[in-house]
Amino acid sequence: MEQWEVQTSLGPTEAKENPSSPIVNSSCENLECYMVLTWAEQTAIGSICFLAGPVTFLENALVLAVIAATASLRRRPSYLFIASLALADVFASCFFTTSFLDFHLFRRSDGPTAYLFKLGGVTMAFSSSVGSLLLTALDRYLCIQQASSYKVLLTRRRAALGLLVLWSATALVSFLPLVGWRCPTGLTPPCSRLFPYINRGYLALWTSFALVLLALILCAYALILWKAHRHELTMTGLQGAAGTGQARMRMDIRLARTFGLILIILVGCWLPALSFMLADVSVLLTRAQRRAFAFCSTLCLVNSAVNPLLYALRCRELKVALLQLLRRLRDIGRCRRSTEASALGLPSTGDNNFTAITEDEVPGNRASHLDSVSEMVPSQQPGCRKLEEMKE
Repeated sequence: MEQWEVQTSLGPTEAKENPSSPIVNSSCENLECYMVLTWAEQTAIGSICFLAGPVTFLENALVLAVIAATASLRRRPSYLFIASLALADVFASCFFTTSFLDFHLFRRSDGPTAYLFKLGGVTMAFSSSVGSLLLTALDRYLCIQQASSYKVLLTRRRAALGLLVLWSATALVSFLPLVGWRCPTGLTPPCSRLFPYINRGYLALWTSFALVLLALILCAYALILWKAHRHELTMTGLQGAAGTGQARMRMDIRLARTFGLILIILVGCWLPALSFMLADVSVLLTRAQRRAFAFCSTLCLVNSAVNPLLYALRCRELKVALLQLLRRLRDIGRCRRSTEASALGLPSTGDNNFTAITEDEVPGNRASHLDSVSEMVPSQQPGCRKLEEMKE
């Protein structure tokens, strides 16, 4: 920290030519000291954002549309949490892509209020995304741990209240710099070297908050695996060597593979960026390290793009609802074309085959629902449909 107290002998030209020096112009005019990417790096990161941003938006918007259009899914707490995750990732795809490209690619600098508002939106989106992942993990743990009383413990009202608390807390934490907890200068302490106007104390607070959420997610999935392993040992003892365990892979092994994939992606996408943030709190990051952080931060957007594939589109019920929605849209299109053809006096090719398909009339709709957790833990979990999608 003594380097910050030394009066710099570099002139403005020398400081610009040697931006990796820990002693730079503290005024940081137009935030240029934070625009560390080279042209090649801007091209690479721009390509990642231009690809991952729209994909993330479309995937999560599709999940939201399916849940909103299906009454049976809207009533289930599990799908409320998945909808919250999709909404947070939609916000992340919009806020992060636009603000990140605007700053690092187009090198457009805003005033403190505008910049902190944009950064607060990005922070709230990613915080709510990780928080929704935690609620999803806790929902699955509660389902397998308290299966007999699950529907009583986790009602739709309580799930909505939990989401309200989550979004309120993340919004409060995310916009603290905007309401006053900011750093007025450039790279001089206690300012962050990764984010303009961000105080190191606030950065330490938010990073710790995100790490706690990740740790709780890991603990929840570890407890689920432990519970599944105990159940498999019990069932193996009851069924003997000739039981179904020889015909099918053990449930705890399949869950371990699926949860392992989820956690590897989650930790792999978030831990690099969080590590740089923790380092920024205590040490002086070089220009090369700050460029590496810019790449690592795009992994958080990649995680938002992967979330629908892991948590939503693997669910049988949601896939059935998606097919139903597409079928309704197709039939509505046929009906409109038939109506237009009749109005013009043309022969219709779709009238004889058109049928209004409702959710209850789709063949196999009820049978296609997720297997209950009672099938996974027969003696303890009747009526709880949460983990079958994790078995695949």
